[in-house]
Amino acid sequence: MIASLRSRLAHDARGAAAIEFALCAPLLLIGMMGVFDLGHNMYSASIIQGAVQKAARDSTIEGAEGREAELDARVTRMVREIAPGATLEFHRTAYASFDDVGTPEDWNDVNGDGACNDGEPFEDANRNGSWDANRGKTGFGGARDAVLYEVDVTYTRVFPVSKILGQSPEFSTTARTVLRNQPYGMQDISNATGNCA
Repeated sequence: MIASLRSRLAHDARGAAAIEFALCAPLLLIGMMGVFDLGHNMYSASIIQGAVQKAARDSTIEGAEGREAELDARVTRMVREIAPGATLEFHRTAYASFDDVGTPEDWNDVNGDGACNDGEPFEDANRNGSWDANRGKTGFGGARDAVLYEVDVTYTRVFPVSKILGQSPEFSTTARTVLRNQPYGMQDISNATGNCA
């Protein structure tokens, strides 16, 4: 009797699908959650970039400087519709031209060491009294200035897959754009000079 029961159980396939599903389901669910998380983050980054583009365009018109809080609040509102509780950090840096974006202030490297030091003369493009590795001025800039508008966004991931995959529970992205202000006046292109410390 035991031999016939053993034989019947060895050939019985009922319930095999349930066991196979129990083995595969966790991997399938983790994969799906990972895809959903990736999709949500890509969608969020796209919405954030669009909001930054719109705010940057609105920042280039004359009189926008007084509306900084309003423009930033609009971006914040759009971002929080898809990522409630997101933290946003805004940066505006103005340059005389597109070629100047992210470049250091010019200096005369008298001693040839590749650093601005020992009293070497430099062009103080942002007029802050010291040599800077980034020649931009904080703010909206003036007429015809190229303005780099950046927004750093951090929010908690919607899907908990990060805990399983060992990722950070927060997602961070930066949206940036560079636009030229409208020519509503004469651009101030004069630069001050100084000596490196």
